[in-house]
Amino acid sequence: MNYGVASMTAPLRRVALRQPGESVQQADARAWNYGPSFDRSRVESEHAAFTGLLAESDVDILWMDQDSDIADAVFTYDASLMTPGGAILMKPGKALRAGEQELHRNFYAQQGIPVIGEISGDGHAEAGDTLWLDMDTLAVGRGFRTNQSGIDQLAAQLVEYGISVQAFDLPVYHGASACLHLMSLASLVDTRVAAICKPLLPVGLYQLMQNMGFVLLELPYEEYEKSGTLSGNILALAPGKCIMVDGFPQTRQLLLEAGIDVRVFTGDSLCIGCEGGPTCMSRPIYRSQ
Repeated sequence: MNYGVASMTAPLRRVALRQPGESVQQADARAWNYGPSFDRSRVESEHAAFTGLLAESDVDILWMDQDSDIADAVFTYDASLMTPGGAILMKPGKALRAGEQELHRNFYAQQGIPVIGEISGDGHAEAGDTLWLDMDTLAVGRGFRTNQSGIDQLAAQLVEYGISVQAFDLPVYHGASACLHLMSLASLVDTRVAAICKPLLPVGLYQLMQNMGFVLLELPYEEYEKSGTLSGNILALAPGKCIMVDGFPQTRQLLLEAGIDVRVFTGDSLCIGCEGGPTCMSRPIYRSQ
């Protein structure tokens, strides 16, 4: 097998990335809700630094190279969800990302990876609103990017794999124009360890994770706010081995004290500026169990 994912932390073997090319360089920052730290001259070098960390960890990198004017397509996590049986094409709820899943459809066809389903009709869903709690449990956030129809379709497509979909309402927070995914509120950094934004985490999810035996590390809220939620956007390369954006020493210290190996890269322009961290920039294709 060279594809299949049912974990946030199992060793990352293959990942799909997309370069921040012309679509990002020419993006209307106001239309895309990019912040003041967005600097077109730095996004490519910051993405290269992130890519370098993946390469150093022997992650096989696959590139989505089809032309597109969708600036947020650099955040490859959202427009499809990899499962044990293959990919499910999502249907982004952000209007400017409409049709982005077609880039993923073409990519999977090129790679010979099966597409086992897709979100259609009045459904909307972004994979940033999904969180694998274990191989049999997928938490999904219901909010501005993912609606109930999308969740119902996702659940129906996963039932044959024995995967339970548990839905939780997300807070309004900064409103519909801002990016707040379920993964903005919780990042698994080890098999049963998660960094969470406790004040915003849905009560039901908090209780479920407690009942499942998770150790919950409370993210320093001042850094969380300062980063626009990106201090908590942490990509696990393996259990206890992670990548995060640099510049948030309290958060990094929290992880280090929990025994987590943390690697950092500068992401002020591409991540903080464009509302997407290391998890967002990576579409895991294969995590070994």
